[in-house]
Amino acid sequence: MASRRCLLRLLSSRLVPQRSQPLAPVSIATRTLSSLSEPRAQPAARALASSRLYYPSRCHFATRSSGDEEDDDEGEHYDDEGSEREWGEEDEAVAAKKPSGKTEEEKLSEAAEIGYKVVGPLEAEEKPFKPYEPVFAVVQIGSHQFKVSNGDSIFTERLKFCDVNDKLVLNRVLMLGSQTQTVIGRPLLPEAAVHAVVEEHALDAKVIIFKKKRRKNYRRTKGHRQELTKLRITNIEGIDRPETVAVAA
Repeated sequence: MASRRCLLRLLSSRLVPQRSQPLAPVSIATRTLSSLSEPRAQPAARALASSRLYYPSRCHFATRSSGDEEDDDEGEHYDDEGSEREWGEEDEAVAAKKPSGKTEEEKLSEAAEIGYKVVGPLEAEEKPFKPYEPVFAVVQIGSHQFKVSNGDSIFTERLKFCDVNDKLVLNRVLMLGSQTQTVIGRPLLPEAAVHAVVEEHALDAKVIIFKKKRRKNYRRTKGHRQELTKLRITNIEGIDRPETVAVAA
């Protein structure tokens, strides 16, 4: 700021006209007559003339030239219609499901490692939901274990290669139980299976991750929403159902 003020003072001192010869003494009467004979200038013109004396008409304090400004203007110009179209296409690409690029055998093997198998879509005529039965099973999906019964709904991590209303078979069963017997696998039960239907793919509640290092001016805040898949258990196979005994009133 100080250097700019000094530069303005230097320019104003150079532009002030210096009088080389002293003016001749003129009487007051002649001065008044000459001032009356001359037309009076407009106040705006006087202010403009005074500003031209002390300040330069063009002061360039920036380092880049006018050619750079023209180049920047050309770079900033863009077509609104084209930009809107590009943004729309990008949103559609994000919303669309990206192809995995894997064969059917690779998909089946990866799903089997997680612990499920996709049977197919649920038909409109099918009625897979049955009334509650006193039978439970412990299944493993990925790295999590769930105790489920007929009609229960569970949330797991997002399951690949399956859509809503797809029928699944959960084949990694660890234990089966009922009112009369309990079967424990070592570690799995090969003849047991749990049938389920995919109800929806959803997002879990947001979790805030905050990191800080004191005296280092380091703070990071991030949010994460885990992708989940909701399953509805429809049937449990591999264990005998207990016989219903009629109770006398």
